[in-house]
This record gives sequence, structure tokens and C-alpha cells, in this order.
Amino acid sequence: MAHPSTAPPAVETSGLVKVFGKTRAVDGLDLRVPAGTVYGLLGPNGAGKTTAVRMLATLTRPDGGEAQIFGHDVVRDADQVRSRVSLTGQYASVDDDLTGTENLVLLARLLGYRTPAARERAAELLDAFGLTEARSRLVKKYSGGMRRRIDIAASILNTPDLLFLDEPTTGLDPRSRNQVWDIVRGVVQHGTTVLLTTQYLDEADRLASRIAVIDTGKVIAEGTPAELKSSIGAGTVHLRLRDPHQRAEAGALLTSIMGAEAQSDSDPHALTVRVGAAGNDAAADKASRALADLARAGITVDNFSLGQPSLDEVFLALTDKTKEASPA
Repeated sequence: MAHPSTAPPAVETSGLVKVFGKTRAVDGLDLRVPAGTVYGLLGPNGAGKTTAVRMLATLTRPDGGEAQIFGHDVVRDADQVRSRVSLTGQYASVDDDLTGTENLVLLARLLGYRTPAARERAAELLDAFGLTEARSRLVKKYSGGMRRRIDIAASILNTPDLLFLDEPTTGLDPRSRNQVWDIVRGVVQHGTTVLLTTQYLDEADRLASRIAVIDTGKVIAEGTPAELKSSIGAGTVHLRLRDPHQRAEAGALLTSIMGAEAQSDSDPHALTVRVGAAGNDAAADKASRALADLARAGITVDNFSLGQPSLDEVFLALTDKTKEASPA
């Protein structure tokens, strides 16, 4: 057994490229995913997330660069890669016209389980995923959250070393999303590495220990959620004015004191200022001064907060930079 310090990462890519016609869906992707973690690929629709996952799962052949899964090349060692990975895509892969039990037993038999063992494994997973009462119901009668749960259950009939989850909670209600998140955490606790693609920033924030932000087919930032948040500043000031007609005056005053431009939100009462990376104490001092000066100017603030930037703000800041750097 390899020593942890010398064991290969779960995923490692260098200059990975995939081209469709004139479109470079993946354009020089560099990733390194440590084993035993949840690693998030965060980006908007069309960023290249799904295409990257399909190459890593050996479903699509790369047009350039290299990719390895636990040290195995996805092209030269495709069989070894497939033996260690499982993929849950954006859409349910189970059969709508079979029951939950029938789906899992069928897939287990295809994986080589004998019938008694297949039934035992199916029952075990249905219980673990809260689907025992629905085991005899046709999958087409399942709710969206139940379908995602049985989809993930099907992916771990044989416990994979690496599980690709491609936007697993798209379209789910908050309760169902939380259930899927709990399942993901449980999978990782049992030793599986999870590569999660999502466009939901809160999902990446809650689940992933590290995140790569992808735009136009390449990584534009990478780090822990805290590192990504600190990369765009020490914090963000949000305030709500009682009188929306005073927003322009309040914005000018905030810009002067905070040393950063105040942004007008869609709410006519609201203003936001992204604080520079001078440290939280300095940001708090400036915010206190700003509140005092607003009060002296006769501008009433009904609500005020100073906090770390959200991943939404990180993503918008990073993708705005990418757009500015792109040729017209």
C-alpha cells in the first residue's frame, strides 16, 4: 500500500482539451483532486464542467493534454479507470418502469452479484437512502428528490474509489437538496472521493473542501472556500437605507470612506461595498466610521452587516475579470 504522502491524487489533469467544431469546450484544464475529499467544479452553464467529467470518466476521448485517475491514464488505462469510478449524471439513469428494488437488483446482477446478494445489497441501500417504503413503487412515481437518491444508490452498488456527481441537485426543492447533501457526506465518510460539478454556489460552499472555479473551459481560480472568499477582499458591507432617495448621497459617502465603489442593488434601499484585503479589523473600523458619517449626514440606516464575501460574490468577481481579459 502506498504511503499517503506518495499516493497519487484521485484526479490529476494537465492541459486537458476537448473541441467540438470551432468550440473549445475544455481549454487547457489543470486539476489536482486529493483523495478522500469532496472537490467542487463550480461554473455557469456551458463552462465545460460536464465535458470535463465525461473525459475523466472515459466516456469522451480528450483532444489534448493528459488526465489520470489514481495514477491511471484515462486513455491508455481506460479499463483500470472504469473499475475505480462511478458516474451520476444530471438526469436519472434508472428505469422508470421498474420499482426501486427491481432497478437496484438488476444493476447489481449486471455487476456480477448473485441474486441473493443483489437483493441484500439493494435492501441495504434502499434503507440507507430512506427509500424502503418506496421499494415496491415504480420509479416513475418517485419525487425528484427520491429519483436523485436512487440514482446515487445505483452509482455505489459497488463502492467506487471516485464518484462523479454532475449537478446532482438541479431542480430539487430545499429539503431534497439537503437529503442529497447528507448522502454525499456519508459516501465520503466511507472513503470515496467525490468530484462534484455544480452551478449552485451554496452547494459547493457546504460540501467541498476545495473548489475550482471554471469559466470558458479553464480554471480561473482554485482553493478552499475560505481562500476563494478572501481572494476578493476582507469582507462585504451590506446596508439598507430607510429613504431610497438618499442612496446616491450615501453611495458617494461610502465610496469615499471605504475606498471602494458602492454598488447599487436591485432593491432601491440597498447598497453594497466590497472591502479591500486590508484585514477584517481595518474593514470594521472603516464601516464604523461610515455609519457615523451617514448618521451625521442625516441618512438613516435600517439594516447593516459586515461579513465575508459569499461565493456568489467571488464567482461574479472572478468571471467579470475573465470577461474583461477576453478579446472583444
